[in-house]
Amino acid sequence: MTIDYVESCKLPTPFGLFCLHGFTDSASDKEHVVLTLGDVSSDEPVLTRIHSECLTGDCLFSLRCDCGAQLQAAMHKISVVGRGAIFYLRQEGRGIGLINKIRAYRLQDQGADTVEANEQLGFGADMRDYSLLKPMFAHFKITRVNLLTNNPRKIKAITELGITVETRLPHETGRNPHNYEYLLTKKGKLGHLLEEG
Repeated sequence: MTIDYVESCKLPTPFGLFCLHGFTDSASDKEHVVLTLGDVSSDEPVLTRIHSECLTGDCLFSLRCDCGAQLQAAMHKISVVGRGAIFYLRQEGRGIGLINKIRAYRLQDQGADTVEANEQLGFGADMRDYSLLKPMFAHFKITRVNLLTNNPRKIKAITELGITVETRLPHETGRNPHNYEYLLTKKGKLGHLLEEG
């Protein structure tokens, strides 16, 4: 595996004082980070969120998706518990990259749904690779998690890495009129565990 730990620092946030840990991937030349709060290396299951980078949602407050709301909700939930980890993976646009994501958004403006847009650009519906998580989990000695997710694919992927998912915790937040169809597509075409309406 090409993932290497580099450095850690304190990160004060509105949700509490987290630790920020940096990792590099020599194969893709990407950098990933993990936010932790409290001691995550004990035997107890760790409240965990696996979050793929979304510049538009996480940083630019886009209402086209629910990503920014999910990231903030995860930080809040972890701060309430006092212990947890957020694995922030540089896999923008479900792995197609920022510029292709903008192209996909343009196709959505013209009527395609989020899956159709990716496919029209020649990509799969979801190109993310969760295998890079294995050395990150190993670094923190995390073997059991309570996973904040609506995506069954994440549960399957990390289970295959040898991580025990003790509980799947629903993580639905950020619904608004601009992302209603997007969420329906995630539920209908990608199998996300979301409520209707």
